[in-house]
Amino acid sequence: MTPEPDAATGATPAEPRASRAGRNLPAAIAVGLGLLGIVGASLYFRPEPFVAFVVIALWAALWELRQAFARRGVRLPMLPLMIGAAGMEVSAYFSGPEAGPEALLVAFVLTVAASVVWRALDGSGTGAVRDAAAAVFAAAYLPFMAGFVVLMLSQPDGEIRVALFVMLAVAGDTGGYIAGVLFGRHPLAPTVSPKKTWEGLGGSVALATAVGVVGAVYGLNESPWVGVALGVLSAVTATIGDLAESLLKRDLDLKDMGTLLPGHGGVLDRLDSLLLTAPFVYLVLSVVA
Repeated sequence: MTPEPDAATGATPAEPRASRAGRNLPAAIAVGLGLLGIVGASLYFRPEPFVAFVVIALWAALWELRQAFARRGVRLPMLPLMIGAAGMEVSAYFSGPEAGPEALLVAFVLTVAASVVWRALDGSGTGAVRDAAAAVFAAAYLPFMAGFVVLMLSQPDGEIRVALFVMLAVAGDTGGYIAGVLFGRHPLAPTVSPKKTWEGLGGSVALATAVGVVGAVYGLNESPWVGVALGVLSAVTATIGDLAESLLKRDLDLKDMGTLLPGHGGVLDRLDSLLLTAPFVYLVLSVVA
């Protein structure tokens, strides 16, 4: 989720069909609706296909991260990371709501250990310590964070929890985009993403809070204040996650992490803020719902 387009790496006004905010809006809408359809269908019929969808998305994001890090001479050990990513998501779901968090943590530790050993035994070139550190970052940033979405799915009414999480992301993105384009005047973090504005953040909080209240009351039979907490928290953490990836792309001198999703960039460009938001939404719902 990106509450506002990333001007630090966004499209220029000269690009065809680009919106004022720098997105190819028709392509972005079509891809966004397609992804929502896949997520909705997988949640509606059986939860296992959703877990598989998460794993495939993580593999694509890991591949994009590998390509990006290679620009700075950093080599990620892909095989242990991809196996570990699948292991984290599968173990988090099939271990159930009680044992799921411990299973996710154990799978993460094993993935990190396997990645470090793999790179140490590789013996090719220099920079083994740097590559191992990058592997730890990749394992924590992508599959470990995404594991909290799968943990939500394993809980009672898991499909509703995940659907609410996704709708919070969509609402925050949409509210931030509209408010940023129409009213954005005051930059939020000009050195990282000049087009992100406080007005856009306000729009993201407002629409995410509205969706959170509706979802909490009618989906989970919880207090409206739970929805308020979810809306505010998801909008803020999503914005921080998006800014963090913008900072990473600036350091790597990249416009987008990839090109798999027209109008959005790469898979990681779509997951950036979702990853940081997932643990917080999981914690709130675990405590109150």
